[in-house]
Amino acid sequence: MQDWNPELYMQFSAERTRPAQELVARIAARLNVKQAYDLGCGPGNSTELLRKAWPQANITGVDTSPAMLAKARRALPDCHFVEQDVLRWRPDEPADLIYANASLQWLPDHASLFPRLASLLAPQGVLAAQMPDNWQEPTHAAMRTVAKAMGMTVKEREPLLAVEAYYDLLSQAGCELDIWRTTYFHLMPSVDAIVEWLRATGLRPFLDALDETGQQHFLDRYRLLLSQHYLPRGDGRLLLAFPRLFIVAHKK
Repeated sequence: MQDWNPELYMQFSAERTRPAQELVARIAARLNVKQAYDLGCGPGNSTELLRKAWPQANITGVDTSPAMLAKARRALPDCHFVEQDVLRWRPDEPADLIYANASLQWLPDHASLFPRLASLLAPQGVLAAQMPDNWQEPTHAAMRTVAKAMGMTVKEREPLLAVEAYYDLLSQAGCELDIWRTTYFHLMPSVDAIVEWLRATGLRPFLDALDETGQQHFLDRYRLLLSQHYLPRGDGRLLLAFPRLFIVAHKK
């Protein structure tokens, strides 16, 4: 895929950062962190939360996007950032905290990924992950509907595993688990705003496979489908349901 667009991604910075804040809040009070890693750190909005929670820690952000990393480095010059694929990443020493906000859903084979990440924790270390659980929501089902109608074959992200599967994988890896799911209802001014939100994330694999004319055709059909699912409320705004899965795994 083409590189990520930090400015487009951060158009909805408050909505994107809120789950990251809530994940940090769940662990900050009871965790002593010396070495922390932010996997899929993006433009550094989540890394900044780690810096505020653990100001004395060595914090490293990991991402594959040069554009995102450039923005993160400018924002947080006292943190370290590396361009690397999480699937091949290993810390220099066991980690007190491995943190991943809305990034691991892009990676395949969670049955192998999550135990591997747990194995990289120091004793009493924590793997904290938050992942959008919206693969079946109208926003994402409509992408696949339009792609099929246009004869496209696109490698998109996979649906998450069942909660029970994550529990079994991580408990067998020697962790105590805290798992919950939250559905946020974001107030959106229009269907166009929902499309803009998703152009920065879920739509990328579909749009990157098309030329400019094809992208416009895809978005026109996609916007029409969304308008049938997301209807204006009494004040004219739309409610975008956005479920997210949270996992906090403490290494015994």
